[in-house]
Amino acid sequence: MSIGLLLFIVASIAVLTGLYGMFKKAGITPWKALIPLYNTWYMVDKMKLKKIWFFLQLIPIAGQFITIWIMIKFTEHFGRFGLGHHFLTVFFPFIYFPYLGFSDDERYVGTTIVNYYKKGAIREWIDAAVFAIIAATLIRTFVFEAYKIPTPSMEKTLLVNDYLFVSKFAYGPRIPETPLALPFMSNTIIGTNMKSFVEWIKIPYTRWFPGPVKREDVVVFNFPVNDTLIDDTQHGSEITYYQEIQNRMMSDHVSESEARQRVLDQYGDLIITRPVDKQEFFIKRCVGVAGDTLQIKNRAVYINGVAEPLPLHHEFKYLVTTSGPLDPDQLNSVGIQDNPDDQYRNQVQMINSNSYIIGMSDDEKLQLKMFSSVKDIQPAPLQYYDKGIYLFPYEADNGWTSDDYGPMWIPKKGATISLNPENIRRYKRCIVTYEGNKFEENNGQYLINGKPATTYTFKMDYYWMMGDNRHNSLDSRYWGFVPEDHIVGRASLIWFSYGINGIRWNRIFKDIE
Repeated sequence: MSIGLLLFIVASIAVLTGLYGMFKKAGITPWKALIPLYNTWYMVDKMKLKKIWFFLQLIPIAGQFITIWIMIKFTEHFGRFGLGHHFLTVFFPFIYFPYLGFSDDERYVGTTIVNYYKKGAIREWIDAAVFAIIAATLIRTFVFEAYKIPTPSMEKTLLVNDYLFVSKFAYGPRIPETPLALPFMSNTIIGTNMKSFVEWIKIPYTRWFPGPVKREDVVVFNFPVNDTLIDDTQHGSEITYYQEIQNRMMSDHVSESEARQRVLDQYGDLIITRPVDKQEFFIKRCVGVAGDTLQIKNRAVYINGVAEPLPLHHEFKYLVTTSGPLDPDQLNSVGIQDNPDDQYRNQVQMINSNSYIIGMSDDEKLQLKMFSSVKDIQPAPLQYYDKGIYLFPYEADNGWTSDDYGPMWIPKKGATISLNPENIRRYKRCIVTYEGNKFEENNGQYLINGKPATTYTFKMDYYWMMGDNRHNSLDSRYWGFVPEDHIVGRASLIWFSYGINGIRWNRIFKDIE
């Protein structure tokens, strides 16, 4: 357990313990304070606020402000109205709440005193809004952040429209590279193409209480190849600058340097760059850590020569042969979504009336075998999912596929490698882009920062990330390593989820495995 995670657990226990004492003083059954979110219902009720304030907490992002505001209002009912008390409520509740709850000098004064000290409506709303924005920004930056699953790359572990809590303490809070930015905006101002941040102040990579990423962790990170984009209506942010270079190499049958020049010639000023903390969020499972040698053989991942167990809810594509058409309603009844109008909610690709390519979990495959119309289920041919020409490190002659890949050594901080034609394509991006060196090749000699080099020592740890939906995932197989400075946090809990049939009640407050 990392120091950061331990501190977070201790602080959380202290907060709940303090609320226990505060509830007792307020005349609320004390144990109700120990259940997060549930406890705010009783705060709202006790303070005679409208119940809508409780439900507003469920709104992504904005709900964080509401929870903070409820906590501030609750401390006011202990006669604490000043800005300093608000500050203690938000940033040091693990100290302040136990004090309010168990000090003989503190008591619950109720709504009468609160109404007596009540500010004007406009002043109260402005004060609360400003403080809540500042507080929520700091909490999102250093403690936890809400994240919504946008694609099916992690099915069936995580589903589209699962809302997660991402713990920043799991690997240590990361200091923003660009600290001057508009709050709650990713990289552009909503509704515009204008940057939401300034780059004339940058902070070098710094992480407090760093903890290691472990194999099998489900990790949120900044998309590594999202640092350079083509800002154009044809491409948007969906295809990166690097992807366009690969496309040119394949379509025009030219070298990487020639493809790069053609992209520059065509798009020029439309090419934009983003700092690490303003790159899009991705979520995948860590299958390899720094220093590991990873290889995929017949769909199985091997780490240092040992086969790793598949994720509990993994998904692969299969060729399903039938005696006739499959019934979509019947497929949906066993969890296989047949919805051709929505690429994110469709697991079925019809080849002909008797053949289908279906992405499914082991449980779904077992249920499908019971269908009377199903004659055979076999692993799907590569042609239906493999994008071998786009596999990192883009060596067309290595014969790798998404199911048979590697071996690939994952860089480790302090480890030294020899530089040679066999590995330079694998590690050049680490050396240049992630670790900020100038790299040149001149007549077979490598130059790093202008000096001849035959070896290189890595400055950071790197990780290998893959989706649990192994045949429908854009992951490290296609863009390589994830540097430690791109790690945001660990996905820890599903706090809300909905699908085509409404709220998925069975997924709410579910741990992520």
